[in-house]
Amino acid sequence: MFLFLPFIAFSQEPVTPLIHFDNVEAANAIITLEKAYNVKISYPNKLIDGKTVSLEEKKRTLNETLDELSSLLNIHFKIINQRYIVVNKAEEETFNYQQLNTVIINEYLTRGISKNMDATYKIQPKQLDILPGLIEADVLVSLQELPGVISPNETATGLSVRGGTPDQNHIIWDGITMYHSGHLFGMISSFNPNITQNITFYNKGTNPRFGERISSVVDISTSNDITEKINMGFGFNGISADAFFETPIIPNKLSVLVAYRKSYENLFETNTFKKMEQKVFQNSSILDNETSEENFHFKDYNVKLNYKLNSNNTLSGSLIHIDNDLLHDYQDFNNNIFYQDYIDTENNGYSLNWNKNWNSNVKQTTKVSFSDYMLQYDFVTEEDNTQLSKFDKENKIRDFDFSTELSLHNTLSLGYQTSFKHVGYSFVETTDSPIVLDQNDSKINTHALFANYSNRQSKSFNFDIGMRANYYRQLNTLRLEPRLLIVKNINDNLKIQASGEIKNQVIYQIDETVYSDLSLENKLWRLSDGKEAPILNSNHLSLGALYHKNGWSFDFDSYYKKVTGISSLPLGFYNEDDTKYLKGEQNIYGLDFYTKKDFKSIKTWISYSINQIDARFDGINNNRYFTASNEIAHAISASISYKTKKLQVALGWKWHTGKPYTLSTVNPNDDDVSLVGVNTERLPNYHRLDLSSVYNFWFSKKSDIKGKVGLSIWNLYNQKNHLSREYTGNNIADDPVVIQDYYSLNLTPNFLFRMYW
Repeated sequence: MFLFLPFIAFSQEPVTPLIHFDNVEAANAIITLEKAYNVKISYPNKLIDGKTVSLEEKKRTLNETLDELSSLLNIHFKIINQRYIVVNKAEEETFNYQQLNTVIINEYLTRGISKNMDATYKIQPKQLDILPGLIEADVLVSLQELPGVISPNETATGLSVRGGTPDQNHIIWDGITMYHSGHLFGMISSFNPNITQNITFYNKGTNPRFGERISSVVDISTSNDITEKINMGFGFNGISADAFFETPIIPNKLSVLVAYRKSYENLFETNTFKKMEQKVFQNSSILDNETSEENFHFKDYNVKLNYKLNSNNTLSGSLIHIDNDLLHDYQDFNNNIFYQDYIDTENNGYSLNWNKNWNSNVKQTTKVSFSDYMLQYDFVTEEDNTQLSKFDKENKIRDFDFSTELSLHNTLSLGYQTSFKHVGYSFVETTDSPIVLDQNDSKINTHALFANYSNRQSKSFNFDIGMRANYYRQLNTLRLEPRLLIVKNINDNLKIQASGEIKNQVIYQIDETVYSDLSLENKLWRLSDGKEAPILNSNHLSLGALYHKNGWSFDFDSYYKKVTGISSLPLGFYNEDDTKYLKGEQNIYGLDFYTKKDFKSIKTWISYSINQIDARFDGINNNRYFTASNEIAHAISASISYKTKKLQVALGWKWHTGKPYTLSTVNPNDDDVSLVGVNTERLPNYHRLDLSSVYNFWFSKKSDIKGKVGLSIWNLYNQKNHLSREYTGNNIADDPVVIQDYYSLNLTPNFLFRMYW
């Protein structure tokens, strides 16, 4: 009787809205049904991708509409209860149920972005409508449209989530922890959006299966489905060209996906690439000297194998390779001195995943992964073909990870994870004999147990409660991390959301100044030693509300974070007293507000964030709190977009207050720079206007070959924004401090051409 109750409830559904579709995309049709019948429909993308729906205009019950769509789309709707429906293949009689990640707000900013009951954001790049300034769904840049996420230095990788630093974000690709996530020195993300299936973003209430970082989790995945047909595509923009190929090897058993992307700057340099070079290489000899020559390129490739042993066992294996190389030569003819910079940054990753269904109520997921990161920087000075000096900087990471997790009745999960990290860095300067300026080689083996319980049965009250226990063997330290998320339904439209979590982090980045003026990659990873470099700890609380009705969406969230264990280097790593690291803490207060309204083909939204970061370090500012250098006190982002069946246009404006900086004075007698206070001044306010447009087309009515062309303009009115003021030097005794100002991208156009079938 209980099993039949959901079906009885739907058979008596009194709502019979007027339903009409005229060659509408299946995904959009499902969104319309969700609103019309007040239901949530979960479906695999591959079942409806590329399909359209046409229904004559008439009143229909939900069951009548689902019956007609089942025939048209060759799919089967499985009714779970009065509100939730899942979709599977028409010929399948059973469905491999996973816990429904209930959607709170669909089309959070636009189609392809949703906010879920567990406070996560889900982004589906292949479904994503256009965003301002983007003609492709850059994995990391897309996140910057969400409230509370900002990149003050205008890069894809410089994500500041609720006042956190970029190294506090745990970026995962197919289960692999990534330590290098950007191309062109962070201007674009190194993850190919054309093969990315889902991005799950946690900025609070994080599931305890995730550890290692205190700010956010960016969980990126490719498809785990066995493709039934050959899919391929290629394209190029103003920066790079790429291609992908997906094909079944054994029907319904084994398939493979291969993707490759590479810059073509060595063949032809577009205006887009030149503009980005001007931003990246400012204040360096690459732009300042006519005799400078550089050879720069980047590439990435992916391989994914999906194998279905049987109905209860599936395997998948992934490989990712990211590579960035720069060789820069500069000749000083007046003094007959030759300078050379060489930077090579690579991140290789491998993972193997096994999903096992023991029975209808017990499932297990097991993962093994390995991440191999390397940064090599050399700066050589020669005179008359004789080497005068050489500066070497090296950073290496070997990260092995194993985890297994049991899911019981889709509500309780239990898991174990162990990871082994080996991290080393060194700074060596050679003139007559090698001098080690700074070095470190550390290992940490972490064991973690975690559990999480999810309640999704109540119409008025839902929650997730979990615990993670980390034991760091080399540090002989145990840290507990409780996690809690509560969602209270006031009514069908209004929800209250609260969360609390504790997180710890043992690997993070440090700043080191270099001899060369080409200090592009000056952040290096190191492990905590529990003393000079303590374990980072974050206590995070948040409280907010969500409202959604008649095309209006509101999301309000306030938060507080207490971060301890942070460390900082004084200006440069040279210090006669050898006191390199200063320990400190931060108090972070914030508020994020977002609202959106849809008008048929037009979508509008605006977000506003407030952020205050008070920092304190032993030995700085008389041990008193001061404004942190990464604080963005106020930020506004607004967008309006227009969409038809083939054309999409988006216009977006961003504004935020300038970054804090430390005032300096210059002695007119010897040009010596002195610093006054700590971050007592602010740079001018930042603002820019972005435009993007995409046109989709088919080469013929009978052909499966589709095309896409796009045009975007970043910083449409060519605003010169002052991004940061930095002080370099102080590497050796009597080395002067140098003031360097960095500015934003100028007006930067980009283009896109893509074919896929």
